[in-house]
Amino acid sequence: MSTGINTQEREMIPGSVLVVGAGALGSAALIALARAGVARIGIADFDNVELTNLGRQIIHRTCDVGRPKTVSAAEKVRGMSPDTEISLHGRMTPGNIVATVSQYDFVVDATDGFGNKFLVNDGCVLAGVPFVHGGVVRLGGQVMTCLPGKTPCLRCLLGEVPPEGECPTCSEAGILGAVPGMIGSAEALEAIKFLTGEGKLLAGRIMSFDCGAGTVRVTGTGERDPSCRICGESPEIKDLLENRRDYGS
Repeated sequence: MSTGINTQEREMIPGSVLVVGAGALGSAALIALARAGVARIGIADFDNVELTNLGRQIIHRTCDVGRPKTVSAAEKVRGMSPDTEISLHGRMTPGNIVATVSQYDFVVDATDGFGNKFLVNDGCVLAGVPFVHGGVVRLGGQVMTCLPGKTPCLRCLLGEVPPEGECPTCSEAGILGAVPGMIGSAEALEAIKFLTGEGKLLAGRIMSFDCGAGTVRVTGTGERDPSCRICGESPEIKDLLENRRDYGS
């Protein structure tokens, strides 16, 4: 397993990880994956760096304002891990996500908003690609890994995408910059554990962080929902384009 020693002296971690979202969660995840020496990292995002993002999106700098987040993040990853192969992707949509995630061994969901998170969930389940879900709001966050066909997915737990406005995003509700750093790093750790076979994945378990109270709790998710629309016994969702309303696309 990689020791994190810089460049040529360290051993790279074989395998590939796609990070969907190069914002707050993605920043921390990308830094951790690069420092660990993951052989191939994909970065998917469609937005540009904004000055107001910099308090929590730690992979970007003031000089990056206005640049595509993928380009800015890739530049930093190359600086930390020159031997890592980097692939850049734009916006993930119902039309391209299955083909995109199928190119990777593991996916890190670093998106914001339930529509985006359900899109990653459904795309990975259809492609059969393991992924880690991470979510943050205010002073809290959670992490859960899904092994499609083996452990519960996001739809097993939540059913449908919550109505718009019912659950605010971190950009709407506010977030302390250090919180997504913790959650994103925990997501990267799940990816590294999966690739190396070290440790126990948060598969079928949710790790919840209450950073305000300074507590961490791990709870089981129970079994997969046999009536889940994407991974149940008789799945209804087989074409994401037909279900695009769930994803805001």
